Amino acid sequence: MVEQKGVTVWFTGLSGAGKTALALRLEEVLRTRGLKVERLDGDIVRQGLTRDLGFSKEDRDKNIERVTFVAKLLTRNGVAVLCSFISPYRAVRANSRQEIGNFVEVYCYATLETLMERDVKGLYKKAIAGEIPNFTGISDPYEAPEHPEVNIDSGTETIEQSLSKVVQKLEELGYVPPVGKGDAAYTADEEAEIEARLTALGYL
Repeated sequence: MVEQKGVTVWFTGLSGAGKTALALRLEEVLRTRGLKVERLDGDIVRQGLTRDLGFSKEDRDKNIERVTFVAKLLTRNGVAVLCSFISPYRAVRANSRQEIGNFVEVYCYATLETLMERDVKGLYKKAIAGEIPNFTGISDPYEAPEHPEVNIDSGTETIEQSLSKVVQKLEELGYVPPVGKGDAAYTADEEAEIEARLTALGYL
């Protein structure tokens, strides 16, 4: 087993910006490196840990507070924790960084036009029409990170390009052991298969 230094990789960005898709790919890569990984995703967490919370600012803050507590415990015990949450408020994310300690912020960005093209449920159109209140990025603010460790433009980058940037940063910071030359985690065919699977699931 690889000696592992715990870290929380915090993916933030608007709905549809590619947070979950990128976290899923990172999870696969980290596991091939022999690391312990846990993934906390907004939809999954709200089905259990925070199902009693709504979408007011107070409830959103409480949602992230609970996730931060779990991530802190896992990180402290040598786990790579991948958190995918809109987490729209800078102060709340800053508190998570302070609480957790080993924290890498990944800002996933895409234009509103791109987000609406990806939105199979039509949530953005409904929010613009006033049918969904408190929708982040439309009727509620999103405060973009000022100094994230990694910036991702999912509208122009392929998921593999974005993944490479995140993995490289984690290697630079000493959280992920680098692979030797010629030890690529996946072949080109395997990467194409994974990308096709993510597309079929609606993550791309």
